[in-house]
Amino acid sequence: MSKPDQVKKILFVTLSNIGDVILTIPTLIRLGQKYRNARIDIIGDARSEILYRHCPIVDKFYQKDKSQGLAGTFKLIKEVRGNNYDLAVDLRSDGLLYFIKAKSRLYKIKDKNIHSIEKHFLSLKEGLSKLPDPIIWLNKKEQDKAKKILLKSRGRLLIIGLGANSIHKIWPAKYYAQLAYLLKKYFNSVVLIGNKKDDEFTSDFKKEYQGSFLNLTGKLDLLTTAAVLKNADLFIGNDSGLGHLASAVKTRTFTIFGPGEPNRYRPWGILAHYFQDKEKNIYNAKPKVIFSEIVNRFKYKI
Repeated sequence: MSKPDQVKKILFVTLSNIGDVILTIPTLIRLGQKYRNARIDIIGDARSEILYRHCPIVDKFYQKDKSQGLAGTFKLIKEVRGNNYDLAVDLRSDGLLYFIKAKSRLYKIKDKNIHSIEKHFLSLKEGLSKLPDPIIWLNKKEQDKAKKILLKSRGRLLIIGLGANSIHKIWPAKYYAQLAYLLKKYFNSVVLIGNKKDDEFTSDFKKEYQGSFLNLTGKLDLLTTAAVLKNADLFIGNDSGLGHLASAVKTRTFTIFGPGEPNRYRPWGILAHYFQDKEKNIYNAKPKVIFSEIVNRFKYKI
């Protein structure tokens, strides 16, 4: 491979889901650290493009649109082939690099025994000693907007995400309401976040929760959501991108897992905790159990 100061142009092929993309960010950060003179192009999905809006090392973002089928893939290849890359890093491994001009190529490794964030990083063949934490690049406008939105939500802030991509990963909204009520003595305000689809669970939460809350579900873009999360004392949610977003802005995070492999896909960092029932059935997790887990893990005191 070329010397670091000779690498001027890098292609980084990332993943689809928001949580998965966040787990590739440490690999991207390391590329920027190692190849300080390089500009990086990214191939990714339209929904994740916003995560790179303020990233100082990203030059151009190419959208991979699955809905366009082969025609969309050929169009993408034609666009990207116009560049000559010194290095291409493919964490997706869907064959695109075979059609890309690159002096050197690195591919994702296959290892189901380590966390996904470590697996992605090891594709750089450097070991794990320089593995950074994921981050979300926010600007002042987004952070000011978040503070304005939360102006009336004073004191310790509990944020809850009711949704997830799979119904089997969604803890009942009435359980979240019961849990929020149990935690009420530790927090001053409760806020709900998520996408428009997640708002279908809000009515069940409202029926069960004994108190007022701020519903921001479906009302914020991803970066403003991250800025809101940055102001929270704790985020609780399902196995979804929101937990990864919370941990990336250094907010205490508790994920309720149903099916899935938390050892591989849990939010990263010392502030992130989770619970999974022994049978991996999310409906077996009861609010009082989750309450005890949260209080004990984060050592909350009245």
